[in-house]
Amino acid sequence: MSDASASQQIDDIVRRMAGWRGERLGQLRTLIRSVDPGVIEEVKWKKPSRPEGVPVWSHNGIVCIGEALKNAVRLTFPKGAQLKDPKGLFNTRLDSKMVRAIDFYEGDAIKETALRALIVEGVRLNRS
Repeated sequence: MSDASASQQIDDIVRRMAGWRGERLGQLRTLIRSVDPGVIEEVKWKKPSRPEGVPVWSHNGIVCIGEALKNAVRLTFPKGAQLKDPKGLFNTRLDSKMVRAIDFYEGDAIKETALRALIVEGVRLNRS
């Protein structure tokens, strides 16, 4: 799958997602791409319950995954347990030995500086 094709699919996912969740996923996507211009957008895990798939941002491996839940937008870091999170952004999947995630709820502010640092560290971890 070409990068443009995946990016277009993510455009569609964001567009089809109603209301604040689509807006928030779009904001997170813009932030991720601005932090790491080398990031590759992919769409993975298409299945009958989610035919559009799930947006994934990779750089030498998956950095993070974005998905809309019923009441939140979740950014999942598959190697999150290995990332330093001094600002305490991770608020779910805390019991996992590998994964950490951030659930953003309607009205939550994005702590951009802290989130940028997590993304940079996620990319660095994939390179090591």
